[in-house]
Amino acid sequence: MSKLAVIALGGNAIIRGDERGTIQQQYKNSSDTIHNLTYLLKEGYNLVLSHGNGPQVGNILLRNDAGEEKYDIPQMPLDICVADSQGGIGYMLEKMLKNILKEEGIDREVVTIVTQVVVSKDDPAFENYTKRVGKLYSKKEADALSERKGWIFKKSPKRADAWRRVVPSPKPIQIMNDQIIKNLVNSGVIVIAAGGGGVPVYYDDEGLLQSLEAVIDKDASSSLLASNINADEFYILTDVPYVYSNFGTPNQEIVELINKEKIQKMIKEGAFGEGNMLPKIEAALRFVEKGGQKSVITEASKLENRKYGTRITLH
Repeated sequence: MSKLAVIALGGNAIIRGDERGTIQQQYKNSSDTIHNLTYLLKEGYNLVLSHGNGPQVGNILLRNDAGEEKYDIPQMPLDICVADSQGGIGYMLEKMLKNILKEEGIDREVVTIVTQVVVSKDDPAFENYTKRVGKLYSKKEADALSERKGWIFKKSPKRADAWRRVVPSPKPIQIMNDQIIKNLVNSGVIVIAAGGGGVPVYYDDEGLLQSLEAVIDKDASSSLLASNINADEFYILTDVPYVYSNFGTPNQEIVELINKEKIQKMIKEGAFGEGNMLPKIEAALRFVEKGGQKSVITEASKLENRKYGTRITLH
C-alpha cells in the first residue's frame, strides 16, 4: 500500500514576509513550494495538503473595512473570510499542482475541499482572546469599533500607539468530511483541505451547525486530520530547515531527531518559542502519540534532502 502523508504548508509557502502579496508572487511561491513535493509523489505517496492563510485573511479583512467605510458594503464575518481564503488559496495550489503534475508526467487528480472544523463553544479560548487579525487602529478607532461591533482589541506588540483586533483560537475537535478525504486520498486523489485551520463551527443545543468568530491553529487541525485519516507521516513546512532549541540565544542548538520524552522535558524547560515554534512541536507530537510513524518540521526547499529537518518520533 502507498504511504500517506499530510503536509501543512506554512504561510511563507504562498506569501513571503517581505512581499506585497501580488497574485504573480503568490503563484510563483506556490509553484516553487509544490515542486519540492513532487519527489514524494514519484515515490508513490498519497498526499493531503493543508495551508496557512494569515496574510490572505488579513487582506480580506482590509477589503472588508475599505468596502464598509467607502461604499457601505456590509462586512462579512470571520468564518466567511476564512472560507473565502480556503477557496482562493485552494484554487491557486490546485492549479499550480495540476500544471506541475503534467510537467512531471504524473497522473493524479487534485481536489480542494472547503473544510469546516468543529470546536467547543465552551473552549477556554473564548475567555482569553489571543489571535490578532486585521489592521492596526488608533485607540479612538478601536474604542469606537468595540462599542459598535463588540470587537475586542489589544495593543500591538510592534507599535505602542496601535491596537489590533483579537479573536479566540479554540482547539479543533472534529474535521468535517475527514472520512471523505480519507476515501479520496486512498484512491490516489491529492486533497487540499483544512486550509487556515478550517472554518470554525460548533453544534448548538438542537444539533445544528453554527459559526464562530475565531481562528483555529493550522498545524493543530492538520495534525488532527492526519491522525483521523491514519496518515503515516506528518510534515510541517516552515521557514527554517530545523527546529532550534533556545532560538536566538547563545545556547541555541539544532534539534534533529527527538522523541516524546525528550520533547516533553524541553517544553517544560521553555526551550521553544511560545507563539511560533511551540504550537508546531505540540501538533507534531500529538500526531505520533496517536499512532503516526513520524513528524517532520523543516523548510520546503530542504524536504527532499533527508539530512535536513527535525524528525519527531514516539520512542
